[in-house]
Amino acid sequence: FFFFSLSHLHHKYKQKTQTTMIHNLNYSIKSKHTPFLRRYLSSKLYPNAKSAIQSITFPLSNSLLCVGGFGCCGIPETLLNELSKTKGVTDITVASLNVSVDGYGVGKLLEKDGMVKRVIGSYVGENKLFEKKYLSGKLEVELTPMGTLAAKLHSAGSGIPAFFTPTGVGTVISEGGAPIKFRSDGSGDVEIESKQKEVRMFRGQEYVMEESIYADVGFVKAWKGDTHGNLVFRGTARNMNPECAMASKVCIAEVEELVEAGTIDPDEVHLPGIFVQKIIQAADNDKPIERLTELEEDADEGTSSININAARERIIKRAAKEFEDGMYVNLGIGIPTLASNYVPEGVNIVLQSENGLLGIGPYPKTGTANADWTNAGKETITASTGASTFSSSQSFGMIRGSHVDLTILGSLQCSSNGDLASWLIPGKMVKGMGGAMDLVGAPGSKVIVTMEHVSKSGSPKILEQCSLPLTGRKVVDRIITDLCVFDCDKTGDGGLTLIEIAHGVSIEEIRSKTGCDFKLSPVEPLPFMD
Repeated sequence: FFFFSLSHLHHKYKQKTQTTMIHNLNYSIKSKHTPFLRRYLSSKLYPNAKSAIQSITFPLSNSLLCVGGFGCCGIPETLLNELSKTKGVTDITVASLNVSVDGYGVGKLLEKDGMVKRVIGSYVGENKLFEKKYLSGKLEVELTPMGTLAAKLHSAGSGIPAFFTPTGVGTVISEGGAPIKFRSDGSGDVEIESKQKEVRMFRGQEYVMEESIYADVGFVKAWKGDTHGNLVFRGTARNMNPECAMASKVCIAEVEELVEAGTIDPDEVHLPGIFVQKIIQAADNDKPIERLTELEEDADEGTSSININAARERIIKRAAKEFEDGMYVNLGIGIPTLASNYVPEGVNIVLQSENGLLGIGPYPKTGTANADWTNAGKETITASTGASTFSSSQSFGMIRGSHVDLTILGSLQCSSNGDLASWLIPGKMVKGMGGAMDLVGAPGSKVIVTMEHVSKSGSPKILEQCSLPLTGRKVVDRIITDLCVFDCDKTGDGGLTLIEIAHGVSIEEIRSKTGCDFKLSPVEPLPFMD
């Protein structure tokens, strides 16, 4: 019977990329292993995504599906493509960092009406269908900070039902009221909102309690895997794939390269096979690149091809003055990222990207970009000398554990006491908080905000109190705008202090464009920021 099963398995695996490997695998199983180990090895192998999904013994409808990947990097596209074609599956809850782009990854599932009921994620990204369905009341969305989401899954896989984190304290994450579902009548009214969570004080700081996420099924993507289910990832494609595997009752892994057990050195295994119940060879490896960012062949590594105006360049150059030699730094999307092009001479910093890279290098040369290497802004990047890669939970462990020295990020609004709002305009724009809440909420973190002083309509972005939902309460140390630099007294009631001013800008102009009062630095004359 066992020999027949192997022959049948061999027949099913007759694909161009697998025939030789499966032949060798069958011989290896028959000749080298005990009967118990033979059954163990063969039970994990499936010929394709369809057979692996059909082998799940419980209904997928109303289940919780955990999906690895970040943007379009590390997406289990073979499994998602197959699931999107599966009839009769409805009301799934999907837990994923984001939903990729329209027509790809989790986006394929959203195209099927009724298949996905709720998404638990941290970032809407560039998926227009996702945003449209959410705002029109056709999709429930539980926006969750990226690091918290990774920790919820990691904790579930580690047998920890709940934990306390500083992320989200003083925001709708802890206080409740975040819109999960809007009414479908077009009124913009909220039908379901998040509930208030328990907050406790530890070591003089408030922490919010988060419950772990236990998934029914996990879809993950790896570069290489063996017949035991041991997985190896490549570049930043690891992201939240390990956490998804750990948190799931049934994890199906798709791998680009399937090898025999023993081929992978034990010290090189990123995820042990105990967390993987089924494994297939990936049939779909499109791996689109969201933001192809490259340097021309003769361009200097410290230059950028992105066009920026004089006001933004002033912000970028001033932000770069915050770098100190030896710092570990996290730079947000947009203006903050460009500050790395102006690192002062003699200063060496290490850039951390929350999707799983410590040591971001320059953009790749034209024609050399790799879809498995992206930064948090989904741009193609390279790794610097001495760089390291890791999973999402380890990445945010660095952040929450206060191992990152400096965070620079953008904002929609800031308040006089250091409050920050950067992720949501109710009823109009939903981008999600991504990893921002984790970054600004870390104990003892130094947070610098870079933004233009006023909005496109000319209204102040620095206010007495933020009118938009907060990313963090009393978290900002310094605000750098195109007009000036403010210091924030985030631990007391000192408010804002103007410490630098741009050339050609008067204090009166700054007062007229700032929505709150501020003090002047005692230093005279007031230094220029540029």
